Amino acid sequence: MTNRPPLTPVIRALPVTVPFVGPEAQERERGTPFRARMGANESSFGPSPRVVARMEEVAGDMWKYCDPDNHDLKVALARHLGIGTANVVVGEGIDGLLNLVVRMYASEGTPVVTSLGAYPTFNFHVASVGGRLVTVPFRNDKEDLKGLLDAVKRENAPMVYLSNPDNPMGSWWETPEILRFADALPETTMLVLDEAYGETAPASALPPVDVSRHNVVRMRTFSKAYGLAGIRCGYAFGDAEVIADFEKVRNHYGVSRMAQIAGEEALADQDYLAKVVALVAAGRERIATIARDNGLKPLPSATNFVTIDCGADAAFALAVMRNLLARAVFIRKPMAPVLDRCIRVSVGLDHEIDIFAEELPRALAAARAG
Repeated sequence: MTNRPPLTPVIRALPVTVPFVGPEAQERERGTPFRARMGANESSFGPSPRVVARMEEVAGDMWKYCDPDNHDLKVALARHLGIGTANVVVGEGIDGLLNLVVRMYASEGTPVVTSLGAYPTFNFHVASVGGRLVTVPFRNDKEDLKGLLDAVKRENAPMVYLSNPDNPMGSWWETPEILRFADALPETTMLVLDEAYGETAPASALPPVDVSRHNVVRMRTFSKAYGLAGIRCGYAFGDAEVIADFEKVRNHYGVSRMAQIAGEEALADQDYLAKVVALVAAGRERIATIARDNGLKPLPSATNFVTIDCGADAAFALAVMRNLLARAVFIRKPMAPVLDRCIRVSVGLDHEIDIFAEELPRALAAARAG
């Protein structure tokens, strides 16, 4: 056996895996592109034209490193949220920020609470530091707040992850329930509140911005409604001391110059954001109607996707997904027990939804035929 430098025990024990198999990898395997890209919860509507124009204008400046302080974007975000710049940190999307917060509060053997079937990248980061995931099943297709709280207290966990609205079911809790959950947590437990889909949620689901809580950090992104998934830019906000701890571990050159500029310009065009949110709502209703027309049950959604109950078991839902993939329609599905009876369809452009409407009955027929 060839000698090589030893890995740390934690990394050596990890499987060679990634949280997602991207559509690009699937297209390479297929040898052809997808006709409808409706699986990654991106915004097919793209960024604001103002953002595109600004990116074209500054393209020649990309020989420069980014501002490691993210100053201009932080100022714009602080103004948008009505808080101080000391209460905001910018990162490489929520994924990058989750990596940081896990490193801040978890290490080998640390119990970390999340929902079974919730966003897998968070689990990926917990595993990378040797943390011990404590998972709580969804209840009635929603993250179980009481179950999460009970697990935190039972395990004396220093961190709990909650997405609101959530992925993969698209469900949400209203502000009073979120605040009651936060109030009931031990002061020594950090609540990581992922609001990636906050812009498409009802206003009643987003608590007022409050940076006085020492054990709550909230995360948002430019990847969804703002249409900048490829840029990798997100932000977290909370108590100034918590945000200062992010500064100890973040990659100060991780958010590119282009990402910072695009984020600032996107934030400035709230009129375009409102148009996209309206288009997403209309697209959700079209997908829900298509599902009902095919005898399936669309679940209520506050996100840019619709989760559809296929009315049978996990094997049937998987067959539906695979038959749609075979017809060049890229979708995904939940994989956790109970949730795995569903498929998940992102809102696409009109022609993509047309393709989905055309191919879904064929995929269902093929799945039923075995």
